[in-house]
Amino acid sequence: MAKTGKITEQAEALLAPIAASCGVRVYDVEYVREGSENYLRCYIDKDGGVTIDDCEAVSRLLSDALDASDFIADAYTLEVSSPGLGRALTKDRHFAQSIGEEVEGTTFRPVGDAGTKQFSGILRAFDADTVTLEEEDGSELVLERKNLAKIRLAIDF
Repeated sequence: MAKTGKITEQAEALLAPIAASCGVRVYDVEYVREGSENYLRCYIDKDGGVTIDDCEAVSRLLSDALDASDFIADAYTLEVSSPGLGRALTKDRHFAQSIGEEVEGTTFRPVGDAGTKQFSGILRAFDADTVTLEEEDGSELVLERKNLAKIRLAIDF
Protein backbone atom coordinates (compact mmCIF):
# COMPACT_ATOMS: atom_id res chain seq x y z
CA MET A 1 0.00 0.00 0.00
CA ALA A 2 1.30 3.44 -0.88
CA LYS A 3 2.37 5.77 1.91
CA THR A 4 -0.62 8.08 1.45
CA GLY A 5 -3.03 5.13 1.43
CA LYS A 6 -1.63 3.81 4.69
CA ILE A 7 -1.83 7.26 6.28
CA THR A 8 -5.45 7.81 5.20
CA GLU A 9 -6.40 4.32 6.40
CA GLN A 10 -4.84 4.87 9.84
CA ALA A 11 -6.30 8.38 10.11
CA GLU A 12 -9.78 7.12 9.22
CA ALA A 13 -9.46 4.39 11.87
CA LEU A 14 -8.66 7.09 14.46
CA LEU A 15 -11.37 9.42 13.16
CA ALA A 16 -14.31 6.97 13.07
CA PRO A 17 -14.87 6.62 16.85
CA ILE A 18 -14.19 10.32 17.39
CA ALA A 19 -16.75 11.26 14.74
CA ALA A 20 -19.31 8.89 16.25
CA SER A 21 -18.77 10.37 19.72
CA CYS A 22 -19.43 13.83 18.26
CA GLY A 23 -22.63 12.74 16.49
CA VAL A 24 -21.23 12.88 12.96
CA ARG A 25 -19.98 10.30 10.45
CA VAL A 26 -16.83 10.07 8.37
CA TYR A 27 -17.41 10.96 4.74
CA ASP A 28 -13.84 10.74 3.50
CA VAL A 29 -10.18 11.19 4.47
CA GLU A 30 -7.36 12.23 2.18
CA TYR A 31 -3.68 12.91 2.66
CA VAL A 32 -2.33 15.10 -0.14
CA ARG A 33 0.71 17.14 -1.01
CA GLU A 34 0.03 20.56 -2.52
CA GLY A 35 3.17 22.46 -3.43
CA SER A 36 5.52 22.03 -0.49
CA GLU A 37 2.74 21.42 2.05
CA ASN A 38 1.04 18.20 3.22
CA TYR A 39 -2.62 18.18 4.23
CA LEU A 40 -4.65 15.61 6.12
CA ARG A 41 -8.21 16.45 5.12
CA CYS A 42 -11.03 14.81 7.02
CA TYR A 43 -14.57 15.28 5.75
CA ILE A 44 -17.44 14.70 8.17
CA ASP A 45 -21.17 14.67 7.59
CA LYS A 46 -24.50 14.27 9.38
CA ASP A 47 -28.15 14.56 8.50
CA GLY A 48 -28.98 18.24 8.24
CA GLY A 49 -25.31 19.13 7.63
CA VAL A 50 -22.36 19.77 9.89
CA THR A 51 -21.70 23.00 11.74
CA ILE A 52 -18.46 24.80 12.49
CA ASP A 53 -18.84 23.57 16.08
CA ASP A 54 -18.96 19.95 14.83
CA CYS A 55 -15.78 20.53 12.83
CA GLU A 56 -14.04 22.20 15.76
CA ALA A 57 -14.95 19.42 18.21
CA VAL A 58 -13.78 16.68 15.87
CA SER A 59 -10.62 18.59 14.97
CA ARG A 60 -9.58 19.06 18.61
CA LEU A 61 -10.12 15.41 19.51
CA LEU A 62 -8.53 14.11 16.32
CA SER A 63 -5.52 16.40 16.70
CA ASP A 64 -4.87 14.98 20.17
CA ALA A 65 -5.27 11.40 18.90
CA LEU A 66 -2.92 12.05 15.97
CA ASP A 67 -0.32 13.57 18.30
CA ALA A 68 -0.55 10.56 20.61
CA SER A 69 -0.27 7.99 17.80
CA ASP A 70 2.37 9.99 15.86
CA PHE A 71 2.25 7.82 12.71
CA ILE A 72 2.70 10.69 10.21
CA ALA A 73 6.41 11.46 9.92
CA ASP A 74 6.06 14.56 7.72
CA ALA A 75 4.81 17.96 8.82
CA TYR A 76 1.17 18.43 7.78
CA THR A 77 -1.88 20.61 8.28
CA LEU A 78 -5.05 18.99 9.65
CA GLU A 79 -8.31 20.18 8.12
CA VAL A 80 -11.74 18.98 9.25
CA SER A 81 -14.73 20.12 7.20
CA SER A 82 -17.96 19.21 5.50
CA PRO A 83 -17.64 17.56 2.08
CA GLY A 84 -19.76 20.42 0.73
CA LEU A 85 -22.80 20.51 -1.52
CA GLY A 86 -20.92 19.40 -4.63
CA ARG A 87 -19.22 16.53 -2.81
CA ALA A 88 -17.04 14.15 -4.77
CA LEU A 89 -18.17 10.52 -5.03
CA THR A 90 -15.09 8.36 -4.56
CA LYS A 91 -16.19 5.35 -2.53
CA ASP A 92 -18.99 2.80 -2.88
CA ARG A 93 -20.68 4.24 0.22
CA HIS A 94 -20.79 7.67 -1.49
CA PHE A 95 -22.47 6.18 -4.56
CA ALA A 96 -24.94 4.21 -2.41
CA GLN A 97 -25.94 7.34 -0.46
CA SER A 98 -26.41 9.27 -3.73
CA ILE A 99 -28.72 6.95 -5.70
CA GLY A 100 -31.48 9.11 -7.18
CA GLU A 101 -29.41 12.30 -6.93
CA GLU A 102 -28.24 14.43 -9.84
CA VAL A 103 -24.52 14.07 -10.52
CA GLU A 104 -22.06 15.62 -12.94
CA GLY A 105 -18.47 15.11 -13.86
CA THR A 106 -15.81 14.40 -16.40
CA THR A 107 -14.21 11.36 -17.94
CA PHE A 108 -10.71 10.70 -19.21
CA ARG A 109 -11.99 9.59 -22.64
CA PRO A 110 -15.08 10.83 -24.53
CA VAL A 111 -18.35 8.96 -23.90
CA GLY A 112 -21.95 8.89 -25.12
CA ASP A 113 -23.54 9.86 -28.40
CA ALA A 114 -22.11 13.38 -28.21
CA GLY A 115 -18.56 12.07 -27.71
CA THR A 116 -17.87 14.47 -24.85
CA LYS A 117 -15.85 14.12 -21.66
CA GLN A 118 -18.51 15.92 -19.60
CA PHE A 119 -21.65 14.24 -18.32
CA SER A 120 -24.61 14.80 -16.02
CA GLY A 121 -27.68 12.86 -15.01
CA ILE A 122 -29.48 11.07 -12.22
CA LEU A 123 -27.42 8.35 -10.54
CA ARG A 124 -29.43 5.15 -10.94
CA ALA A 125 -26.96 2.33 -10.20
CA PHE A 126 -23.32 1.41 -9.70
CA ASP A 127 -21.16 -1.65 -9.31
CA ALA A 128 -17.44 -2.36 -9.10
CA ASP A 129 -16.92 -1.51 -12.78
CA THR A 130 -19.66 0.89 -13.88
CA VAL A 131 -21.87 3.81 -12.93
CA THR A 132 -25.30 4.14 -14.57
CA LEU A 133 -26.97 7.51 -15.08
CA GLU A 134 -30.34 8.54 -16.44
CA GLU A 135 -29.79 11.45 -18.80
CA GLU A 136 -32.15 14.40 -19.18
CA ASP A 137 -33.84 12.80 -22.22
CA GLY A 138 -34.52 9.62 -20.23
CA SER A 139 -31.80 7.56 -21.91
CA GLU A 140 -29.32 5.50 -19.93
CA LEU A 141 -25.61 6.31 -19.85
CA VAL A 142 -23.28 3.63 -18.50
CA LEU A 143 -19.83 4.90 -17.56
CA GLU A 144 -16.80 2.76 -16.78
CA ARG A 145 -15.52 3.66 -13.33
CA LYS A 146 -11.91 3.50 -14.53
CA ASN A 147 -12.81 6.24 -17.06
CA LEU A 148 -14.19 8.61 -14.41
CA ALA A 149 -11.88 11.55 -13.84
CA LYS A 150 -14.35 13.18 -11.42
CA ILE A 151 -17.95 12.62 -10.36
CA ARG A 152 -19.77 14.75 -7.83
CA LEU A 153 -23.23 15.80 -6.74
CA ALA A 154 -24.58 18.51 -9.00
CA ILE A 155 -25.29 21.88 -7.41
CA ASP A 156 -28.60 23.47 -8.41
CA PHE A 157 -29.07 27.16 -7.80
